[in-house]
Amino acid sequence: METKTFIGIDISSATLDICVSRNGESKSFIIGNEAKEVTRFFRKYNSKKVIVGMENTGRHNWVLYEALAGLRCAVYVIAPLHLKKSLGLVRGKNDKIDAVRIAAFIESNYTKLTIWKPASKAIQKLKVLLTERNRRIKIRKQMQVAQHDYSKMKKLGLEKPLLALSKKLITDFNNQITNIEKQIQQLIEQDESLKQQAELIQSVPGVGKVLCWTILAKTQGFTLIDDPRKMACYSGVVPFAERSGTSIRGRYKVSVYADKSLKSLLHLSSMSAIRLNNDLRVYYQRKVLEGKNKMSVLNAVRNKIIHRIYAVIKNQTPYSNSLVLS
Repeated sequence: METKTFIGIDISSATLDICVSRNGESKSFIIGNEAKEVTRFFRKYNSKKVIVGMENTGRHNWVLYEALAGLRCAVYVIAPLHLKKSLGLVRGKNDKIDAVRIAAFIESNYTKLTIWKPASKAIQKLKVLLTERNRRIKIRKQMQVAQHDYSKMKKLGLEKPLLALSKKLITDFNNQITNIEKQIQQLIEQDESLKQQAELIQSVPGVGKVLCWTILAKTQGFTLIDDPRKMACYSGVVPFAERSGTSIRGRYKVSVYADKSLKSLLHLSSMSAIRLNNDLRVYYQRKVLEGKNKMSVLNAVRNKIIHRIYAVIKNQTPYSNSLVLS
């Protein structure tokens, strides 16, 4: 049986720290985070016996994704929190040590992880556009908050000019956000698979275009997260017990380890759904009348929205109140 080679990669914007581990021995390398250098380095590691692990660092991964997409080695992209919690108590930190730790982690855990698969060009573009949209929304919010402090500058004579500049910037960001949303919509319209999935998703009560786009991006067109229970855990809407032996620590609680942005969108979706005339509204009102906590019921509605989204995708049928969905 041929021995496997495990490669851990610590990623930064300019460089890649790489640890190659084989038969208990490891070597460290540093290369540039550029397509040519990555391709050159992995020429001698283009084998099915090579297991590559890297942390998900967002845009800094793009070069590696491009270079590794056509290779035969198995690639695993690890969530930063998963890696951090799995390492246990560690002391000291630098890029070389991090690469060694990633290699050790992937050697111990690769059989329990999902192999990375390159996303389609449409999904890649969708992810980039959503990131740019969210960045502009964040900056716009900061500008809106800052406007409240300008009233304190009346004596300096800066209130009106700063407010005028702020309003101009906010208007520019509004226009940019609108433009990006148009690009996203055009992208989905031009891809038949995404178009069909978007139509099915938005047939679910309360689900708007932003949640729809986010679900498509996070699941990579339902190829990455293909189970509604996994998505419910990922988005932080599943309550878990806190028990040890005969000790019970409070009620069931949702985990803090969740995608906060997706959870926020699901919350807005659930609030919208219970205002519409549908079975989710009926469910919410019935549970509240039974004395259930409103936020707990609302969380259950979020969970139901996720399951309904996956149900319409699986059945390839738009949502209907007459459907029996759990």
